[in-house]
Amino acid sequence: MAKLNFDLQHTDTLSRARTGKITTDHGEILTPIFMPVGTVGSVKAVNQQQLTNIVQAQIILGNTYHLYLRPGIQVLEQAGGLHKFNGWQKPILTDSGGYQVFSLAGTRKIKEEGVYFQSHIDGSRHLFSPEKVMDIQRSIGADIIMAFDECPHAGCEYVYARKSMELTHRWLDRCLARLAETEGRYGHTQNLFPIVQGSTFKDLRIASAQYIASKNAAGNAIGGLSVGETEEEMYAFTALSCEYLPADKPRYLMGVGTPWNILEGISLGVDMFDCVMPTRNARNGMLFTTQGVMNMKNKKWANDFSAIDAGFENEISNYYSKAYLRHLFVSGELLAGQLASLHNLSFYLWLVKEARRHIIAGDFTSWKQEMVQRLKIRM
Repeated sequence: MAKLNFDLQHTDTLSRARTGKITTDHGEILTPIFMPVGTVGSVKAVNQQQLTNIVQAQIILGNTYHLYLRPGIQVLEQAGGLHKFNGWQKPILTDSGGYQVFSLAGTRKIKEEGVYFQSHIDGSRHLFSPEKVMDIQRSIGADIIMAFDECPHAGCEYVYARKSMELTHRWLDRCLARLAETEGRYGHTQNLFPIVQGSTFKDLRIASAQYIASKNAAGNAIGGLSVGETEEEMYAFTALSCEYLPADKPRYLMGVGTPWNILEGISLGVDMFDCVMPTRNARNGMLFTTQGVMNMKNKKWANDFSAIDAGFENEISNYYSKAYLRHLFVSGELLAGQLASLHNLSFYLWLVKEARRHIIAGDFTSWKQEMVQRLKIRM
């Protein structure tokens, strides 16, 4: 077993974009990287073989809140952890459940000891404390685990944001203490990433980033920037956070976002991204492509027999036609959501791989500017 290692390999001369390699006990991750979201241990509509062979994912996410409720910790422990339960043998990251608790605003109470909430499944009552969240993530067995934090809502007042940030910092100390007194269950190292908070207040973001950096964790995350703020605010506070987070540790921008958000995030110094958008939008007929955003239910595609996207190599995007995929959507076929999800995820992974290639080649900034404009086109 070895602690997560980050090897910073290349930096762009005109931006803060960089490439690196994260090494975990379940394999290597080349950055920048996008991580498909498998909330309950499953990336929706996509199986593990497809994630490996078609999407070429290097790491996926699970969620502490959802896995705790279903299938439950006892099942996961009996299986030998999430890797054995779902058959994914590459790295896994688990979100602590802080964002899910945030989304349960009507049925949760935040206290110093933790968060009391009701299950969205059956209404049962539970407590998530920092200690319990660490214990649950020990049982899940992810390679990268997130500290339990409080995620303030967009537009909150300064006083609330400050109190929330301070609570997040106290909870982080309790997370670290709990990990220090416990051990992993399945023979591989688990690495904690703390989370920068502070809403959209400059002094709070700086204070939080400095506090998080002082913990010398294996990596660091930037939270609370995909909760309703403007894109301009997202970019500004991502850049600010990256200024104060150590360059020799991976930086993870949580819950972001569109392809152009990801490219802008890379240019600001972010290494890791996740979002449900590729699969959620795919199921509704929205595809992200090298030529822009496509609404596959649009009648304009009914007689378009060209490939879904010939702009990059992929056995789904190059094989099926726009007309056929539209036909599947208007017919209500389950295959529509699966093919669209495979395309969108493959596109996201291709995009970060291309970003890496251009950073190494030294022309990332000009390529990024051109791509961002193209990606925003609506078709």
